Amino acid sequence: MTVSNRTASAWREPMVWLMVGLPLAAVIASVSLVVTAVRTDNNDSVRDDVQHTAQIQTVELGPDARAQALALSAVLRVGDSGIDVLPVGGNFDRNAPLQLVLAHPTDAARDRHLQLRPTELGWHGAAALDIGHDWLLELSPADHAWRLRGRLHAREHAARLAPALGASVPGG
Repeated sequence: MTVSNRTASAWREPMVWLMVGLPLAAVIASVSLVVTAVRTDNNDSVRDDVQHTAQIQTVELGPDARAQALALSAVLRVGDSGIDVLPVGGNFDRNAPLQLVLAHPTDAARDRHLQLRPTELGWHGAAALDIGHDWLLELSPADHAWRLRGRLHAREHAARLAPALGASVPGG
């Protein structure tokens, strides 16, 4: 009987593959997560300009407070002819055009900015709107003196617009 002194290659042992493969897989996964995080755009659902002071975020709430003081509220209606905004409460300047921002909740590239012109009942903008998903709504005059907010839920044709301050916050 002959005995061979040849040793098997270390790479043929499953334990060696585990010792090398698992840390290597963790490094590859970590690098891919970092690359994904760096390449992703800012997808905040809050559209306000935010200031950071000593790790505290502050936002300008003046337009919301003015809308609340004026008791402004409106209803947005999506129809075949476009988008209508109908005043419900408060003292709107009915001769001035309004700006409507329709913000996609997850894709800022799909946000829309519309100028609404005054009509007999409120304001109108001739635009087709995909109601297959939610929209975050912000209505304001050209000078941004006040703002109303709301949320148009998927497959719905109307939404309430109100100041973000107060007992009930629209869009929540």
